[in-house]
Amino acid sequence: MKTLIKGGTVVTAIDTVKADVLIDGEKVVAVLAPGSHDFETTADTVIDATGKLVTPGSIDVHTHMELPFGGTVASDNFETGTRAAAWGGTTTIVDFAVQVKGESMIEGFDNWMAKADGNCAIDYGFHMIAGDINTDTLQEMDTLVERGVTSFKLFMAYPGVLYSDDGQILRAMQKAAESGAMIMMHAENGIAIDVLREQALERGETDPKYHGITRPAITEAEATHRAIALAELAGAALYIVHLSAKEALAEVATARDRGLPVFAETCPQYLWLSLEEHLSKPGFEGAKYVCSTPVRPRADGHQEALWTGLATNDLQVVSTDHCPFCMEDHPSLGTQKRLGEGDFTAIPNGLPGVEDRFQLMYHGAVVDGRLDLNRWIELCCTTPAKLFGLYPQKGTIAVGSDADIVIFDPGATWTKSATQHHMNVDYSAYEGLEVQGKVEQVMLRGTMIVAGGEYVGAKGDGNYLRRGNAARLH
Repeated sequence: MKTLIKGGTVVTAIDTVKADVLIDGEKVVAVLAPGSHDFETTADTVIDATGKLVTPGSIDVHTHMELPFGGTVASDNFETGTRAAAWGGTTTIVDFAVQVKGESMIEGFDNWMAKADGNCAIDYGFHMIAGDINTDTLQEMDTLVERGVTSFKLFMAYPGVLYSDDGQILRAMQKAAESGAMIMMHAENGIAIDVLREQALERGETDPKYHGITRPAITEAEATHRAIALAELAGAALYIVHLSAKEALAEVATARDRGLPVFAETCPQYLWLSLEEHLSKPGFEGAKYVCSTPVRPRADGHQEALWTGLATNDLQVVSTDHCPFCMEDHPSLGTQKRLGEGDFTAIPNGLPGVEDRFQLMYHGAVVDGRLDLNRWIELCCTTPAKLFGLYPQKGTIAVGSDADIVIFDPGATWTKSATQHHMNVDYSAYEGLEVQGKVEQVMLRGTMIVAGGEYVGAKGDGNYLRRGNAARLH
């Protein structure tokens, strides 16, 4: 089956051009100047994209579908979460398989493959959360690389749960350096944070805002600095996840200026939300915005520093860390955010965003004049694909690439609300925010999955992606 998308403006990380796109089966086979061909007469389907942007499908390299956390489980599973992602123009996710203490990495990977298999609406891959570094699991890293898992996440936070000490981190980094895998780091000084949390509770400070106050920026900056030092010692590539603090960004920028293979992502919540306006909402409303790392005080300039980092390439990716928990009882999972009423340390960490990111970033980057169209695509599509072994199959519109295509209306204006999103969660982190730019149609490998205001795909449309090694970008 051949599909022609005509009349649109094709936007990639390097070009913005009026062009027609010809798709044959699952692949892009031609990008053509308008009027230079006669495929309109021979294509099986012709889509008129006049006045619209034609972009690659977006790639979210940080999601947590049905993740167990804090006594409950993330409310989006692989079926509901990937369908919502499709609504938002995301055609690929890289989720996190989890190895817990006492379990092998292979067991953890197999468990997450079983959750995703046959359920995903879009294509998917996995990183591996390494929760128990030992001699056996270090050897398993090689097996997982062979299975297409070429990135491993470690935690400097959550002592007693997922925490790794510096020796374990160094050994994992050395192993990753041997295989060319990427180490992803949750960089917060969890030991110090636990002291601050305990002291806050002793003082009777139990409201959600204390989640942010007891995870100050210095704990993120110190851990980021230490992670970079250990990666340099091991000769490993390092990717800092969900960077939120300007001080941590400064550590990444310094390392990159020295030529080290250090990369970092931020997320929309750190660009739009703040401790004063959101985490400190009266009553228990602030629990909606509890995530780790936390949203930061706007008065300290973190949000603008992150936007600057995106412009200067000190930050390379925008992902979501999508990990939703309902405020009220979930129909099947029961109490979620309210597990932490009277004790902020018991609030499940995470918020929804997989459907929001691509459209939010268009508004905040392009409409608000901070970044251009190409940088928007670079951050949301192309660099994620390059860093995590998916390019050029994913992340661009080029001959031979998968026909993951978004037709985007740059002029549409609308208001974000839980009443219109498709994520399986009962609130929106961006409730009432007026935005410009909206996904209109979405194709996954040449098949339309969102069109005419309807989801027209099917459970199981998504394929597992065996990823190659990370590109060594700078």
